[in-house]
Amino acid sequence: MPYPNQEDYIAYGPEANCTVTLCPISRSIYQYRPSLPANSIFIALFGITLIVHILQGLRYKTTWFLSCMVFGCIMEVIGYGGRIMLYINPFSFAGFIMQIACITFAPAFFAAAIYFTLSKIVCYLDLSISRLPPKAYYYIFIPCDIISIVLQAAGGGLSSDSRGASEMGVNIAIAGLSFQVFTLVVFLGLAGDYAVRYWRSSTKKRVLPKEFKIFVCFLSLAFLLILVRCIYRIDELSEGYSGPLIHNEGLFIALEGV
Repeated sequence: MPYPNQEDYIAYGPEANCTVTLCPISRSIYQYRPSLPANSIFIALFGITLIVHILQGLRYKTTWFLSCMVFGCIMEVIGYGGRIMLYINPFSFAGFIMQIACITFAPAFFAAAIYFTLSKIVCYLDLSISRLPPKAYYYIFIPCDIISIVLQAAGGGLSSDSRGASEMGVNIAIAGLSFQVFTLVVFLGLAGDYAVRYWRSSTKKRVLPKEFKIFVCFLSLAFLLILVRCIYRIDELSEGYSGPLIHNEGLFIALEGV
């Protein structure tokens, strides 16, 4: 379709006045309109998860775990709401900032919930074989996640101001993500070490409930998916906002959303 003179229209930033009828999609930050069905499904799923965790958290009085999951789910809902704003108008700066901030930071809250859960698992199974005191798992790793969030926020702010052209902003954001991956890998190593030590200990003879085994399996899967997601985001941002991965919605849905 023919578009009016593009010199009169701003595609990115707080003063953006482009719309889908006035500017080609190729001028938008993602160069596509985010999928309405996919993002609506993610909002519904995270919304349902939020309600379930609130009910379970209140029932079992897991205050810290509940807080982490609630904040994470709320940020995901807001983030995917921002992507629906980008579906309506791919040039919406408010929608872009909402989704880039909330979807980027939300997994840190889920990881914090997992750190706390491992400390509880250690107490439940066998405290004596853990290399760290239970509270150390979240006293050490949650501050590390806070550092990574601060770096990502600072880098993201510089990158957003420059449409990803700021090399310093991109490098700071990647440093934050890389530190998050490092933190996750160290935690994974400690969790794996505890699992091996438990398997070799005499405590292994204890019969564990089937529900507990299923819970640990899904907890491990969730943690691995968070790790894969962080690695993907490093690769995605490695070329700023002009790289091929940031323009590939299929990969975003598969590796970030799912």
